[in-house]
Amino acid sequence: MLDKNGIAQRIAKEVKNGYYVNLGIGIPTLVANFVRDDIEVEFQSENGILGMGPFPFEGEEDADLINAGKQTITALPGASFFDSSMSFSMIRGQHVDLTILGAMEVAQNGDIANWKIPGKMVKGMGGAMDLVASAENIIVAMMHTNKKGESKLLKQCSLPLTGVGCVTKIVTNLAVLEIKDNAFYLVERAPGVSVEDIKQATEGTLIIDGEVPEMQL
Repeated sequence: MLDKNGIAQRIAKEVKNGYYVNLGIGIPTLVANFVRDDIEVEFQSENGILGMGPFPFEGEEDADLINAGKQTITALPGASFFDSSMSFSMIRGQHVDLTILGAMEVAQNGDIANWKIPGKMVKGMGGAMDLVASAENIIVAMMHTNKKGESKLLKQCSLPLTGVGCVTKIVTNLAVLEIKDNAFYLVERAPGVSVEDIKQATEGTLIIDGEVPEMQL
């Protein structure tokens, strides 16, 4: 089973040379720490930076240099800073190759709910609605179940939707899954996790095609 860093490390393998990548709040922000050193990647944040690096070491933080989640970040050589309108023009213009988001629920048809739990105060949807509407390649990073042990991979989302039919792949603490043909296709299982464990933790339709390999980090 993976922890949050393990999920981010596995997703980092999906990042290819030359990609422009947007990282959502939460687990996705950790992905920048695990990207291979031999490839060039530009991380974009909707608050107005292109060229984010990994998180700073303790004592080296710059309070004026933050991502959309208000976490302190580093900037790589050649990074650029701009206003949020230009940042969202990049997103809406489909200039981002990969979007990595957290989620509270994902449905087997690719719907995602990641911004609101009714009855709880939230600051707003933020840039998520633009990202899910414009991105063609969306990977979700999340735990497979909630704090009550209930599946977050559902036949149909119960929470207010952020986007419809937009998620392509999910990496959880238990597995890697692809969404196609209105189902979750099991691609890899986390170290120490059995196929049966994943079955029991998945409410939505789960397709298992042959032997499922253990993921390599």
